Amino acid sequence: MRVNCTVNGTDQSADDVWEGESLLYVLRERMGLPGSKNACEQGECGSCTVYLDDVPVCSCLVAAGQVEGRRVRTVEGLSDGEALGPIQKAFVECGAVQCGFCTPGLVVQAHDLVERVPDPSDAEIREALAGNLCRCTGYEKILDALRLAASRRADSR
Repeated sequence: MRVNCTVNGTDQSADDVWEGESLLYVLRERMGLPGSKNACEQGECGSCTVYLDDVPVCSCLVAAGQVEGRRVRTVEGLSDGEALGPIQKAFVECGAVQCGFCTPGLVVQAHDLVERVPDPSDAEIREALAGNLCRCTGYEKILDALRLAASRRADSR
Protein backbone atom coordinates (compact mmCIF):
# COMPACT_ATOMS: atom_id res chain seq x y z
CA MET A 1 0.00 0.00 0.00
CA ARG A 2 0.97 3.62 -0.33
CA VAL A 3 1.01 5.79 2.81
CA ASN A 4 0.42 9.51 2.40
CA CYS A 5 0.94 11.82 5.35
CA THR A 6 2.47 15.14 6.29
CA VAL A 7 5.84 14.77 7.99
CA ASN A 8 7.44 17.82 9.56
CA GLY A 9 5.21 20.09 7.51
CA THR A 10 5.92 18.43 4.15
CA ASP A 11 3.61 16.07 2.28
CA GLN A 12 5.28 12.65 2.07
CA SER A 13 4.42 9.27 0.67
CA ALA A 14 5.91 5.83 0.99
CA ASP A 15 5.19 3.00 -1.43
CA ASP A 16 5.00 -0.76 -0.93
CA VAL A 17 4.26 -0.39 2.77
CA TRP A 18 2.74 -3.30 4.61
CA GLU A 19 -0.24 -2.04 6.67
CA GLY A 20 1.21 -3.51 9.86
CA GLU A 21 4.65 -2.00 9.36
CA SER A 22 5.40 0.45 12.16
CA LEU A 23 5.45 4.20 11.71
CA LEU A 24 8.94 4.05 13.21
CA TYR A 25 10.13 1.77 10.40
CA VAL A 26 8.50 3.94 7.74
CA LEU A 27 10.09 7.11 9.14
CA ARG A 28 13.58 5.64 9.50
CA GLU A 29 13.85 3.25 6.58
CA ARG A 30 11.47 4.57 3.95
CA MET A 31 11.57 8.33 4.58
CA GLY A 32 15.18 8.71 5.69
CA LEU A 33 14.41 10.27 9.08
CA PRO A 34 16.68 8.42 11.53
CA GLY A 35 16.08 10.70 14.53
CA SER A 36 13.57 8.47 16.27
CA LYS A 37 15.36 5.44 17.67
CA ASN A 38 14.36 1.78 17.64
CA ALA A 39 15.11 0.40 21.07
CA CYS A 40 12.37 -1.80 22.53
CA GLU A 41 9.70 -2.09 19.78
CA GLN A 42 7.15 -2.46 22.59
CA GLY A 43 6.34 1.14 23.58
CA GLU A 44 8.21 0.80 26.85
CA CYS A 45 11.25 3.06 26.41
CA GLY A 46 10.01 6.18 24.60
CA SER A 47 13.05 6.51 22.31
CA CYS A 48 10.80 6.49 19.24
CA THR A 49 8.38 9.18 20.44
CA VAL A 50 6.97 11.45 17.72
CA TYR A 51 3.93 13.67 17.44
CA LEU A 52 0.94 12.21 15.61
CA ASP A 53 -1.61 14.96 15.02
CA ASP A 54 0.04 16.96 17.83
CA VAL A 55 -0.08 14.11 20.37
CA PRO A 56 3.13 12.32 21.44
CA VAL A 57 3.05 8.61 20.59
CA CYS A 58 5.52 5.75 20.51
CA SER A 59 5.95 5.33 16.77
CA CYS A 60 6.90 1.67 17.20
CA LEU A 61 3.29 0.99 18.26
CA VAL A 62 1.59 2.87 15.42
CA ALA A 63 0.86 0.84 12.31
CA ALA A 64 1.79 2.59 9.07
CA GLY A 65 -1.76 2.27 7.79
CA GLN A 66 -2.97 4.40 10.72
CA VAL A 67 -1.08 7.51 9.57
CA GLU A 68 -2.80 7.88 6.21
CA GLY A 69 -3.69 11.56 5.79
CA ARG A 70 -2.39 12.51 9.22
CA ARG A 71 0.38 14.81 10.52
CA VAL A 72 3.61 13.47 11.96
CA ARG A 73 6.29 15.60 13.58
CA THR A 74 9.61 14.02 14.47
CA VAL A 75 12.55 15.29 16.48
CA GLU A 76 13.99 16.56 13.18
CA GLY A 77 10.89 18.74 12.83
CA LEU A 78 11.58 20.49 16.14
CA SER A 79 14.66 22.28 14.83
CA ASP A 80 14.62 25.65 13.15
CA GLY A 81 16.05 24.70 9.78
CA GLU A 82 19.70 23.88 10.44
CA ALA A 83 19.64 25.50 13.90
CA LEU A 84 18.67 23.51 16.96
CA GLY A 85 15.30 24.24 18.53
CA PRO A 86 15.10 25.62 22.08
CA ILE A 87 14.65 22.23 23.76
CA GLN A 88 17.48 20.73 21.73
CA LYS A 89 19.77 23.65 22.66
CA ALA A 90 18.94 23.25 26.35
CA PHE A 91 19.75 19.52 26.20
CA VAL A 92 23.16 20.28 24.69
CA GLU A 93 23.94 23.16 27.06
CA CYS A 94 23.01 21.15 30.16
CA GLY A 95 24.90 18.02 29.10
CA ALA A 96 21.66 16.03 28.98
CA VAL A 97 22.92 14.02 26.01
CA GLN A 98 25.24 11.09 26.53
CA CYS A 99 24.85 8.10 24.23
CA GLY A 100 21.94 9.90 22.53
CA PHE A 101 19.72 6.88 22.04
CA CYS A 102 16.93 8.12 24.31
CA THR A 103 17.42 11.80 23.44
CA PRO A 104 15.02 12.11 20.47
CA GLY A 105 12.08 10.77 22.45
CA LEU A 106 12.97 12.83 25.50
CA VAL A 107 13.23 15.98 23.38
CA VAL A 108 9.79 15.38 21.86
CA GLN A 109 8.25 14.73 25.30
CA ALA A 110 10.01 17.79 26.75
CA HIS A 111 8.80 19.92 23.84
CA ASP A 112 5.25 18.73 24.40
CA LEU A 113 5.39 19.53 28.11
CA VAL A 114 6.78 23.04 27.63
CA GLU A 115 4.15 23.74 24.97
CA ARG A 116 1.34 22.64 27.29
CA VAL A 117 2.71 23.87 30.63
CA PRO A 118 4.79 27.06 30.32
CA ASP A 119 6.33 26.78 33.81
CA PRO A 120 6.25 23.11 34.80
CA SER A 121 6.99 21.99 38.34
CA ASP A 122 9.53 19.23 38.97
CA ALA A 123 6.64 16.84 39.58
CA GLU A 124 5.09 17.76 36.21
CA ILE A 125 8.44 17.28 34.49
CA ARG A 126 8.95 13.87 36.07
CA GLU A 127 5.41 12.81 35.15
CA ALA A 128 5.82 13.96 31.53
CA LEU A 129 9.08 12.05 31.15
CA ALA A 130 7.94 8.92 33.01
CA GLY A 131 7.58 6.90 29.79
CA ASN A 132 11.10 7.66 28.59
CA LEU A 133 13.97 5.50 29.77
CA CYS A 134 17.59 6.63 29.90
CA ARG A 135 20.40 4.33 30.95
CA CYS A 136 23.24 6.86 30.88
CA THR A 137 22.40 10.22 32.41
CA GLY A 138 20.73 9.58 35.74
CA TYR A 139 18.06 12.06 34.57
CA GLU A 140 19.28 15.08 36.57
CA LYS A 141 20.82 16.80 33.52
CA ILE A 142 17.64 16.07 31.57
CA LEU A 143 15.59 17.75 34.30
CA ASP A 144 18.02 20.69 34.24
CA ALA A 145 17.56 21.00 30.47
CA LEU A 146 13.80 21.05 30.77
CA ARG A 147 13.92 23.65 33.54
CA LEU A 148 16.24 25.81 31.40
CA ALA A 149 14.06 25.52 28.29
CA ALA A 150 10.93 26.35 30.29
CA SER A 151 12.54 29.37 31.94
CA ARG A 152 13.76 30.70 28.60
CA ARG A 153 10.30 30.27 27.14
CA ALA A 154 8.77 32.12 30.09
CA ASP A 155 11.35 34.93 29.74
CA SER A 156 10.57 35.35 26.03
CA ARG A 157 6.85 35.92 26.66
